[in-house]
Amino acid sequence: MKKIENFFSKYPDTRVISWFKKVCIIEAITCLLLYGIAMVWKRTDPEGLYPTIFIILVGNIHGLFFSAYLLLCIPIRKIYQWDDEDSIFALLAAFFPFATVWVDKRLARHNRE
Repeated sequence: MKKIENFFSKYPDTRVISWFKKVCIIEAITCLLLYGIAMVWKRTDPEGLYPTIFIILVGNIHGLFFSAYLLLCIPIRKIYQWDDEDSIFALLAAFFPFATVWVDKRLARHNRE
């Protein structure tokens, strides 16, 4: 945890917040591509090569942004001064489709009550 915090501490908070917001949106988009398009396409054409390639590519991209979201939750916790409950909720949101957008819009604000 300290290594991750030290790595992100050399960047200004506004840049880390910008990265977090972008990763939240991209993670949700790749989730839509994976669950909404790739898996449906694979079910309609189970023997096809193109759906298999598409699901592998989109799945890898989604995994990259899923991991980036989890890593960015550590410095974002410090920036937004989340307590343990908010941090655990943000980490668990990664496992539910489109919940990262909710975290970006509701939980990741400085002026929330």
